[in-house]
Amino acid sequence: MSIRQLDVSLHCQHIIIIKKNAYMEVISSFTIDHTKLKPGIYVSRQADSFITFDLRFTEPNKEPAIAPAAMHSIEHLMATWYRNSRVKDDVVYVGPMGCLTGMYLILTGNYSVEEVRQLTIECMEWILNVDEVPATTPETCGNCLLHDLPMCKWECKRYLKRLKEDFHCEYNKLETTLDNGMVFADA
Repeated sequence: MSIRQLDVSLHCQHIIIIKKNAYMEVISSFTIDHTKLKPGIYVSRQADSFITFDLRFTEPNKEPAIAPAAMHSIEHLMATWYRNSRVKDDVVYVGPMGCLTGMYLILTGNYSVEEVRQLTIECMEWILNVDEVPATTPETCGNCLLHDLPMCKWECKRYLKRLKEDFHCEYNKLETTLDNGMVFADA
């Protein structure tokens, strides 16, 4: 690594070196300390016209990830509920995180974490009372056999309890402290 590349990697908190002389911005979620992340609801990204919420069901790297079949059912049910809720006109996307520790909810408009918490509590309560997962036929789903409603409900019941009793909403950023005391966000 050249001195210029080292300088850039130490002083630009949102730049990573992909290959020699090629730089890309670090995705903001990669600057979050996942070893300190608790289940809850976080603002992952805010732009002029939309907000991405991180609905974190499990504690990353400490608890097991949600099983793919349960996560797929959570996705179908949460997407159905949100797209039929009082905020349906503002719903852009409801979908799983690749790490299988939670869901992303993207909304247009200006919603607070507390508003999304209340909506998600309503959604979890609704899921606990359904008898089937919608859109699970070969015609309506790309992997219709990959569903598990009992485990989906187990995960939603646990998340609901966390939303009500042990709520978290503030990210911990990764940081590096240099020998001279200067602190930089890591990525």
